[in-house]
Amino acid sequence: MTTFDITIIGAGVVGTAIARALSRRELSVALVDSAADVGDGTSKANTAILHTGFDAKPGTLESRLVSRGYALLGDYAAQTGIPLERTGAVLVAWTEEELGNLPGLREKAIENGYDRCELLSAEEVYAALPSLGPGALGGLSVPDESIICPWTPSIAYATEAVQNGAALLLRHEVRGVEVGPDETTVRTSGGDLRTRWVINAAGLGADVLDREFGYGRFTVTPRRGELLVFDKLASSLLDKIVLPVPSKLGKGVLVSPTVYGNIMLGPTAQDLEDKTATNTSEGGFEFLRSKGERLMPQLFEEEVTTAYAGLRAAVDHGDYLIDADAAQRYVLVGGIRSTGLTSSMAIAEHVEGLLREGGVRLEPRVEVVDPPQMPMIGERFLRPYQREDLIAADPEYGRIVCFCERVTAGEIRDALTSTVPAVDRGGISRRTRATNGRCQAFYCGAAVDACIATVGEESR
Repeated sequence: MTTFDITIIGAGVVGTAIARALSRRELSVALVDSAADVGDGTSKANTAILHTGFDAKPGTLESRLVSRGYALLGDYAAQTGIPLERTGAVLVAWTEEELGNLPGLREKAIENGYDRCELLSAEEVYAALPSLGPGALGGLSVPDESIICPWTPSIAYATEAVQNGAALLLRHEVRGVEVGPDETTVRTSGGDLRTRWVINAAGLGADVLDREFGYGRFTVTPRRGELLVFDKLASSLLDKIVLPVPSKLGKGVLVSPTVYGNIMLGPTAQDLEDKTATNTSEGGFEFLRSKGERLMPQLFEEEVTTAYAGLRAAVDHGDYLIDADAAQRYVLVGGIRSTGLTSSMAIAEHVEGLLREGGVRLEPRVEVVDPPQMPMIGERFLRPYQREDLIAADPEYGRIVCFCERVTAGEIRDALTSTVPAVDRGGISRRTRATNGRCQAFYCGAAVDACIATVGEESR
């Protein structure tokens, strides 16, 4: 049985980012997850915003890593083709109290190293957001907030890690650990693994795994966030992110364009006990409707394409929980809230620093692959069905399978045969957008399933 130098538990956006970084070192790395795909938990159901970190608590680890991660992921997106749009955002104040809080938020942004926020009058808010509902008293501009694809980063990180030699062990549910003097045994549903160091990036399960190492320092509360996605016909209503003035529960309900051409409203924030409760609810829909009709009444004249929910790993701690226990060769990466997508690459950098302090040699790998070129699934970029060169070389890029999202048979085939392949309809959706459109797989679902079955037969 191979003994890995590093085993990362959790293949969400943070775990895959750490795996990518460490795969570029002369180390043997394993990335373990119970799911059948990377980014299949919290990471797939977020608000898809690349945050500047303007409103983070100054002086915190989160503030520093979000700021650093914003730059790192922005550059990586440009290298790999991850869809990213620099839309900017406006915080909108609806009450006198919220209006009075805006100067303080601007000062907080400056403390966080971001000095481009500007206070806006009500007239300036409506000039920037003409479809906004009546009653706004003022606002704060954040010109560098951006929208990004929430799915492609995890896949890109994992692809690069695997191409650099990391072992991706999916469908391996961790059931316990046994720390020895020189190595740790990780017991999984797919068999035992031996490793020198364990990195806990298990998200919703991070507290349970942390207790395996003798700690009891935090409890994860699954916080459900429900969102509504509106049809592309609504896209002309909004070209910027509309943010609320933050509250104690989080950033509140926002309205935002997406890189897929839709408009998104949400999320809710409901603390639960069930870490699998990703179902939507009637109460969540009514809450979002009441908020949305005030924020942008015209939005509800358009059709809702879909509703979905994700669970955030809420903890009773005011900052990221990233800590190393050198004696047990263990690193905790916990308490990573909705900013985790933005900060993912910076978290990986920080973890490397902790490993180095713990005595791990981080020599650069002699040969590393270039960052992968990811499939372009952004609506405002050139898609495969629009590229005559691709179609001329391979007609499958001209054969559309999903007409709502203009996804071709060539893209689906590529998703099923890539370095980190899709294995089901959900994986196809996250790599190509197939089945995500207004018909929600009613017309294309059988054709997508047929593509999956065909590639499966060929691989056998």
